[in-house]
Amino acid sequence: MKKIPLIILNGFLGAGKTTLLKNLLAQAHKRQMAVSVIVNDISELDVDGVLIANTEIVDAASRNFVSISADSISSRSGIQKLDSALKTLLEKRHPALILLETSGSSHPLPLVRYLRDHPQVRLNALVSLVDTVMLNDDYDGGQQLIPLFQQHLSNGTRGVENLLAEQIMFCNTLLLTKNDRLPFEVVSDVARAIHPLNPQVAVMAVPWGNLQLDTLLAIPDYDFHRVALLIDELQQEIDATAADGPEQNAAIAWRVIEDDRPFHPQRLWDTCHRFMGAGVYRSKGFFWLPGRDDLALLWNQAAGSINLEFISYWKAGVLTHTDNALTEEERVIIRQQLASLPGRFGDRRCRLTVIGESEEIDDFARALRQCLLTEAEIAWWQQGGVFSDPWPTHVARLA
Repeated sequence: MKKIPLIILNGFLGAGKTTLLKNLLAQAHKRQMAVSVIVNDISELDVDGVLIANTEIVDAASRNFVSISADSISSRSGIQKLDSALKTLLEKRHPALILLETSGSSHPLPLVRYLRDHPQVRLNALVSLVDTVMLNDDYDGGQQLIPLFQQHLSNGTRGVENLLAEQIMFCNTLLLTKNDRLPFEVVSDVARAIHPLNPQVAVMAVPWGNLQLDTLLAIPDYDFHRVALLIDELQQEIDATAADGPEQNAAIAWRVIEDDRPFHPQRLWDTCHRFMGAGVYRSKGFFWLPGRDDLALLWNQAAGSINLEFISYWKAGVLTHTDNALTEEERVIIRQQLASLPGRFGDRRCRLTVIGESEEIDDFARALRQCLLTEAEIAWWQQGGVFSDPWPTHVARLA
């Protein structure tokens, strides 16, 4: 039987893998192409899995979607879960393509080694996404990445720079993301700075995951011989750090914040401007604010930038809309659903994951928890009180 092509979307935390995956899925759906998807999230809060399932293009019930959370797919346990996921996806289906989105802390070596001799799938493209803004801001336009990587090699240590560099070294497709936020010459300088890590690979710059699926499918299959020596040099070191746990890279940890209370808009704004250090690599999740308490918002932070995205309406918020066009029967069903939920505010709640260096994410997570409304503030708000809200209100729609 002909092997099924598989494309890996790899790259550091917040580089834009989920945005690209959603774009590729939309293209495949438009051409009625049967696609199966595996999404990996290092945190137990499976934000990316929820976002992909929300596209309604793939879902677990259709047996074309598997989410692997609270683990790194590059750890020993993660590889076992990947093997099980592929067996599940291929048991009764023969998709035209499999898309695999890794967690940002995942090292490509174990994945490449596992797929090298897989009997049913062939590795088409290993796409490494690089956050151009992060490299520009934190690594002097990318100029400091290779020297810091070499410094770790000389000292026999492993840091974030090792992971960033090696994700580039293993790929056969290199994407610079968020290039719309920087001048063209800056993006070009970043590309030149990191290209020596993998001089044989073509570099493309894409905004908002705007890459054509045909471009990926036209790439020659992954050349395992090209990275054979790299695997031999690194596998003992990578295997030693690939513990059977969610934190495959010891330098990266995660914390989850869950609460039914909304965030105080002004305190949240102030906290994000004061407490978010360079060691907070990523935070993401769903939240709500008083004053716009019908909106389910997506929090999406990478490095020093934060995006807010309107995902949908909370069910509890829909009931308050005068133009919701719900029948009385539908209203009764929603009220029953909300009554069965544990929170005080129906389905509304804040669920965020913070990923980065342990000390800094602990400080940031603690500061975020202090942004939740106090009981006194909740009572004041429910009596008609209005909080200062500096967050943007204009909604930009992306085609």
